[in-house]
Amino acid sequence: MTDRKRGLSTWVATCGPVGYTPIAPGSAGALVGLVLFLGVDSLPLTGNCLLAAQTIAILVVGIVGRWSSRGAIRNFNHMDPSPVVIDEVFGQLVTFWGISNPGWQGLLIGFILFRVMDIFKPFPARRAEKLSGGWGIMLDDGVAGLYSLAMLVIIRALVV
Repeated sequence: MTDRKRGLSTWVATCGPVGYTPIAPGSAGALVGLVLFLGVDSLPLTGNCLLAAQTIAILVVGIVGRWSSRGAIRNFNHMDPSPVVIDEVFGQLVTFWGISNPGWQGLLIGFILFRVMDIFKPFPARRAEKLSGGWGIMLDDGVAGLYSLAMLVIIRALVV
């Protein structure tokens, strides 16, 4: 692999300078995911078309995230380098999958739920984290995102 490609993969995995944030880089990465979700949510789409756009965003970030994570693992010589935050972007997108116009309260609750699930890594997230080749970096946050999504849906059902 050339230095140029290794540099690009690491730049993508760290979301540029975001992963090097001195305080809470994971939260900064989750904020990038929140902004990306808001971008997709603001498209003039509804129903299944919006769900398809959200699904495409999740798949693209997931595929690009796995690729870039593999390069970052080689570059940092560490299985889960802390500057890599593309996984938080992915997990945050999963948290809001199928949800439209959540309002600021829903955004805040979803953000907090995801960060808590990402930190505590409930089963099987901790097990997924051990997978190699970039899979572990991405899938543990995907699992955390699914837990967060389930809780967010329940909370929204109880409040509305």
